[in-house]
Amino acid sequence: MQRRRIKHTTSFEERLAQEARRFKQAAEKEAPGSTARELFLRRARQAETASHMNAWLTSPALQIPKTDVQQDN
Repeated sequence: MQRRRIKHTTSFEERLAQEARRFKQAAEKEAPGSTARELFLRRARQAETASHMNAWLTSPALQIPKTDVQQDN
């Protein structure tokens, strides 16, 4: 069985932003306070959070954590 490969034409950031917009638009169509609306808004927040985490992880300022514990020899 061969694995399917997908060549994306947009960046990961753009796809996350599109997904967040799509979920927000779907939430606007639902009644205020409905379970479906809350689920759409939660998914939109998750996409936005993923976008922020990706930006943080790919930033050039991110450095490897240094350990402060010194070993006694």
